[in-house]
Amino acid sequence: MDLIWDGIVTAFELLARLNREVLAVTGLTLQVSGLATLISLLLGLVTGAVLALGRFRGQRFLHSLVNAGMGLPPVVVGLGVCLLFWRSGPLGALRIIYTPAAMVVAQCIIAYPVMAGLSAAALQQVGASFRTQVEAMGASRIQLLGAMLWEARYGVMGAVMAAFGSVISEVGASMMVGGNVVGQTRVLTTAIVLEVNRGHFDTAIALGLILLGLTYSATALLTLAQQKR
Repeated sequence: MDLIWDGIVTAFELLARLNREVLAVTGLTLQVSGLATLISLLLGLVTGAVLALGRFRGQRFLHSLVNAGMGLPPVVVGLGVCLLFWRSGPLGALRIIYTPAAMVVAQCIIAYPVMAGLSAAALQQVGASFRTQVEAMGASRIQLLGAMLWEARYGVMGAVMAAFGSVISEVGASMMVGGNVVGQTRVLTTAIVLEVNRGHFDTAIALGLILLGLTYSATALLTLAQQKR
């Protein structure tokens, strides 16, 4: 209990002093995970719409592939991205390994199937009668998609929350492709692992509490937007 209490006290001290390193790590965490969630939202909505509204050969296989991707182990994603952007890899010329850009790519791969799969499920819940009504009014395909997305907006917001939660809490991929470099690629999850390895459990608990508070604050805002009538 003393160790947990020390962690809580340390968390308040770090925040009260506006510790520069903690603020930098927290800011980078929000930047990387926020950008990855935004990109996965754009790509996932398109894929979700194709899966929910399209009719083509292999649709069920693609849908099952997306659903399977929702359980992708982050460490496997990190390995794949690392091999892809390694100096001798096929995209090594881009020189983004051990940079925030590589972390965004890895987190996008993790969040994309979550966003696509849950968006498709939300759109499929929109009744066929609603689609028929909109089509009868002479709506174009783009207008139909917009109307259905608006009708399924609460489910889509849930998908955004799930995607954001899946990337802000992961550690394996970020550490493999980012390297946990202080001041450059260190985020809250990788900082927690580092402090545990050092035996600084009070600092690790403090960073964990900050991460929990950050995650709760972001999802609380999204929940308010989702539940607003």
